[in-house]
Amino acid sequence: MITDSEEIAGIYQEISKFPTPLKGCIGPQVTLKHGGKYCNIYSEWSQRDLERAEWMKLCRKYFVFYNENSIVHAGPSGSCMELRGELLNRDSPSGTWKAVLRGHTNNKGEEQQFLEIWSKTSKDSSINLTVLDKHGKVYEDDQFGCLAWSHSETHILYVAEKKRPKVQSFFKTKPELGIEQKDDSSIDTENYQKPAKQADQFLYLEDWGEALVNQSTPVLWILDIETDNISELQGIPEHISPGQAIWAPKDSGIIFVGWWHIPWRLGLKYCTNRKSALYYVDLKESECSQISSGVHSVRSPRLSPDQRYLIYLEGGDVRTHHQCHSLSLYNLDKKIISTVVNVVDCPTVDGFTGIYCSDLAQNCWARDSQRVVIDTAQRSRKDLIVINTPTGIVTSVTTGSEVGSWRLLDIHQDLMVVSCSSPNCPPTLKIGFLPAAGQEERITWVTLDETEPLPRIEWKILAFTPPPEQRNPNFPVLQFESILLTPEKNENIKPPLVVIPHGGPNSIFVAGWMLLPVAFCRLGYAVLLVNYRGSSGFGQDSIRSLIGNIGSQDVKDVQYAAESLLKEGVVDSQKVLLIGGSHGGFIGCHLISQYPDFYKAFATRNPVINLASKLGTTDIPDHTMVQAGFDFAPDQLLSPSLLTALLSKSPITKVSQVRTPVLIMLGEKDKRVHPSQGLELYRALKARDVPVRIEEKIESPIVPSSLPCHLDLLVKEIAGISTLPVMELNPIFFILFN
Repeated sequence: MITDSEEIAGIYQEISKFPTPLKGCIGPQVTLKHGGKYCNIYSEWSQRDLERAEWMKLCRKYFVFYNENSIVHAGPSGSCMELRGELLNRDSPSGTWKAVLRGHTNNKGEEQQFLEIWSKTSKDSSINLTVLDKHGKVYEDDQFGCLAWSHSETHILYVAEKKRPKVQSFFKTKPELGIEQKDDSSIDTENYQKPAKQADQFLYLEDWGEALVNQSTPVLWILDIETDNISELQGIPEHISPGQAIWAPKDSGIIFVGWWHIPWRLGLKYCTNRKSALYYVDLKESECSQISSGVHSVRSPRLSPDQRYLIYLEGGDVRTHHQCHSLSLYNLDKKIISTVVNVVDCPTVDGFTGIYCSDLAQNCWARDSQRVVIDTAQRSRKDLIVINTPTGIVTSVTTGSEVGSWRLLDIHQDLMVVSCSSPNCPPTLKIGFLPAAGQEERITWVTLDETEPLPRIEWKILAFTPPPEQRNPNFPVLQFESILLTPEKNENIKPPLVVIPHGGPNSIFVAGWMLLPVAFCRLGYAVLLVNYRGSSGFGQDSIRSLIGNIGSQDVKDVQYAAESLLKEGVVDSQKVLLIGGSHGGFIGCHLISQYPDFYKAFATRNPVINLASKLGTTDIPDHTMVQAGFDFAPDQLLSPSLLTALLSKSPITKVSQVRTPVLIMLGEKDKRVHPSQGLELYRALKARDVPVRIEEKIESPIVPSSLPCHLDLLVKEIAGISTLPVMELNPIFFILFN
């Protein structure tokens, strides 16, 4: 086991050099004289830059030579390079043009956004959207954001924040504002917005919560490439916020997702259950019509290559923030909606557990406009599945693969580019042609850049059946799984164990590349990632089973998985560490109170401590109510009995039983789990003389190289070498536990 600070820092630096793929795009097909074909593949990656203490984005390019459905040769094209300032980019349908949304800080320190149009050889035009001052910042997130070319390649669609009036003093006159007219009616109302008075400066402005704090009122805008004119899309109902927009067939209109924001906005990030519907705006008439029912949530509309069909994900009837989705299809000719794949309550005979992805790939249709390729969690793996839309038949093309996690990046003319990784192997890109219908399992993958598994780290998936006394009476047949990573075996020394339950709670660990488990394995620890009952990827019944049972079922599952592993004798039972953030911190706090002598140390990031006090500080109060087993209504008033019930499920009530040393890390801007939750735990432990450390006001997830690495403090704590020193911890912990 490694405990030296410099060696730990070196290991972390080494592992941090492996980038994570963000997107991949297949360029237009070029036919050669001898009959062969080739195309270029463009990919973007994210990587930590420890020297600059920031994330950087880089691009890699590849070339692919192929015949009809067989790849002849593929490989990198030149060296990778860093991308600076690009917020969004999108190629036109033919590949002739590229639209780029770029952020820039001018000499005065002012942030500006530019929308650029690039040809094959140069920048064709650039519009300073900030100076134009028609709207606020353009949305670059994957919740609302889009940068969509029209089919004719003459217009671009994007989403931006609605322009807010500039606040001016009550005592400034119009000449002081630079306006010569004395009569407001003579002002150009299209380009001038009357300043708001100072009374409006402090009005509360709702936003969409965690990670969307500056986004309140999204508006759809259309850029005319030929004239550089930008116009707002009219006709959208006032009670919805539009996003994820695409062009309808023949550019006749715009199809988008609209989220209800009445009576007030709830947190939207990672919450795929928000009430929403598909809408269509006719560009000639500026009339908006609703396509889907609006009963459930929808997202990710994707148009087929023949422009006859539209698929999208639709939520089910459970109220949890994430759940199993159905795949719906809209026939644009007949105006009929049908369900292609239903929500799966229990895994089917062939093992299919349902669709759990948050978003579909931008291009996910096969060339035949009949099949769709989706990556989704299937138990503790992420698989690629092919769905035949006329028949509803689901075929996995990665079942049985040694790779644990697959993700579709792009598909064009049945050529797919995917990202794949395993817990001990960094991400790499592969390409392959989708075979004909019924033969999907015969796909042959070709690797674009070889990435070898890290030596001396092994992984496997463990399945657990809860003991009879811990089974849910309403869902008695449910199982759960864990992913186990183990370091190089030493016959004389058993490795310490790190137990990590995920947050959510309806989230999941998939068997893919993660920095935290790998870092601990390289330090000599075994790592157990627990997908307790309630995790996504195991059927809708598993998600339903946890409602009303948080603090009990999830806690017992994690403890049962840890104890089962200890019984096998492969880890040191006297050196068990616990880590968890958000709901994982909720589980962890329950564990150290219910099993006070089991865990040597506990590290938590923004833990949920008190459901009653969390209710008034979180951006998703409905989530708190539902997971605790209660109905939620926006106009609901809290009662003493409800607060008592919420408190009874909270780990803060059992804090007097805690003896485990605790390290608390707090993000000061967290709107989902307010830092006051962690402070509440800190004060309760401090008053009871339990060893506790707290790190707050963490803003950057990157640690500068000039700061010493104190991961050894945690290492020594679990090894029993020392107690947590009284010294300021640095952001390295935030990186590892984020």
